[in-house]
Amino acid sequence: MTTSGWKNELSGTAIEAANALYGLLRVLSCLATLCFAPTALAADIAGQASIVDGDAIEIHGERIRLFGIDAPEHDQLCEAAGSQYRCGQQAALALADQIGSKTVDCASRDVDQYGRVVAVCSAGGEDLNAWMVRQGWALAYRHYSTAYVADEDAAHLAGDGIWRGTFDAPWDWRQGKRQGAAQVQSQAPVSGDTRPAHASLRATSAARASGSIMYLAAGYDATVTDTSKGERWFCREAEAVAAGWRKSKL
Repeated sequence: MTTSGWKNELSGTAIEAANALYGLLRVLSCLATLCFAPTALAADIAGQASIVDGDAIEIHGERIRLFGIDAPEHDQLCEAAGSQYRCGQQAALALADQIGSKTVDCASRDVDQYGRVVAVCSAGGEDLNAWMVRQGWALAYRHYSTAYVADEDAAHLAGDGIWRGTFDAPWDWRQGKRQGAAQVQSQAPVSGDTRPAHASLRATSAARASGSIMYLAAGYDATVTDTSKGERWFCREAEAVAAGWRKSKL
């Protein structure tokens, strides 16, 4: 074989190898796109909206959380001119009045932990998220976005909405409510404890009945009854006897 023949053969082999390598790289590129592409967001939504509260609406049965803002909760109270008022309800009413009968268009940004679409929504060309903050009926939710901080500053300066008085930030109010509920739960009596309120004071003796057996104890602060087992509280022995119980011989 001549030198030129060897060169031609080597050239052809190199081209085939290059093509094979190019094909492999394309396959790897496609696989990488499939594996690492971000999760697709929910589709954009448009239609007539019903108001859930100051930062949430519903369109076609889809619950939508307004992106980047946080409005007072429905049962939250704020203060203005020395009086409390339902600022959560006022925020919801303000959003309802702004939307009216206009079609609402929502551009999805995310889906939250509750499965709600998180979106920037507009009605009549007005960004509702920004409008709520600018009117003082919502705060910029800085934990998730700083997009509406300037609108909040403007509302604060003007004293609009909740800024005309004092209030707890919605996220602080929710945390306080959760902590209060947890404290009440921790102090609640065990289910079935039907001890009268006045029996929480230490009495001379307390009678605890189970079946046909009655027990007497000098102190009962740590004692809990279970009504499912027929147990009852008595503050005096006479009450237990009158109810048909007899004293334990133990």
